[in-house]
Amino acid sequence: MSSTELPSVSAASVLPKVAPVRVGEGERLRSVGLPGITLTVRSRAAVREGLPPALYVHGLGGSSQNWSQLMAELDGLVDSEALDLPGFGDSPPPDDGDYSVTGHARAVIRYLDAAGRGPVHLFGNSLGGAITTRVAAVRPDLVRTLTLISPALPELRVQRSAVPTALLGVPGIASLFTRISRDWTAEQRVRGVLGLCYGDPGRVTPEAFRHAVEELERRLQLPYFWDVMTRSSRGIVNAYTLGGQHGLWRQAERVLAPTLLVYGGRDQLVGYRMAQRAARAFRDSRLLSLPDAGHVAMMEYPETVAAAVRELLADAGELGELGQPGEAAGAGAGGSGDAGAVRGRRAVEADGFGRGGAGGARGSRGGGSVSTVSDADSAGAGAGSGSGAGGDGNDDTNAGS
Repeated sequence: MSSTELPSVSAASVLPKVAPVRVGEGERLRSVGLPGITLTVRSRAAVREGLPPALYVHGLGGSSQNWSQLMAELDGLVDSEALDLPGFGDSPPPDDGDYSVTGHARAVIRYLDAAGRGPVHLFGNSLGGAITTRVAAVRPDLVRTLTLISPALPELRVQRSAVPTALLGVPGIASLFTRISRDWTAEQRVRGVLGLCYGDPGRVTPEAFRHAVEELERRLQLPYFWDVMTRSSRGIVNAYTLGGQHGLWRQAERVLAPTLLVYGGRDQLVGYRMAQRAARAFRDSRLLSLPDAGHVAMMEYPETVAAAVRELLADAGELGELGQPGEAAGAGAGGSGDAGAVRGRRAVEADGFGRGGAGGARGSRGGGSVSTVSDADSAGAGAGSGSGAGGDGNDDTNAGS
């Protein structure tokens, strides 16, 4: 071999040895090698054959573990897989170092094309919400339904509590923060993340807190941890500044798939006020409003979110023989106390979005509400009167923003 002929080396082949990633009961991990990227995929064994496929995409600083509870709640409804985005969780950095929203969306599309599982029921949280919005807009053939939990879509007035996350993308800030925080323990860092991402950090059990600390300690040993966080933060900021057909709001308007939007009233990273704009932007949407939830409702209120997903799939005609629409509607209207359900295509308003109206089925606990919105009635989008926030968010708390 001449001096100019060097073997190619991927990022995955030079990773340091660190502690293994936690795998929950009923889950398995596998590594998928694709051109330029290697992705770790978390999955659950399908309860029966023929279930429609679902794919989950986490937020900044998160991983596929963020979806473990919701995936378990949806057993028997969908065949679930969750990705670790390149550089996050147990996935190594991409060979090209591209952490833009478009780069992450390209990784999701590349996986779906290679796996041949599409179209899927696609889920995204925070940064993952921006990524999956872009995927649904540019590749509608890959998406059956879209569920967005606190999606990171551009805001004109960013909340003060979200500013430090945005500043992480500014050159030099990450290294400065690393120096300032070098004496912080993993426990202190995790408490800070939970306080930022949860509406009520007290919902996190001691066991889940310990798991989160162990996962953070593992990640901090990775030499690329802060670089990935910095570049991905910069990718969000850059996506917010894009205009024209590449703007995220413009792409939201192009999404054809029935869409469930989930917003938390105590979200410190994505403004609760953005729920109304999102409900107008997505042409076939419904809104789940959870006044007590924070940024990661699928971790705080997995039962509630799962009930709303079942409603989405029922109305989209995706349940098939798994359950009649009437049975799905009953999931949140009494017995379990989960999300109230709304039938048809009539918008109603409540929970701070308007005066309230007919159509919201009442649950037995908490303060969740659901409404549906279509092209014809999107101008009046809001949240249907209901009271179903429930569920126990108490596991795997490496919540990302």
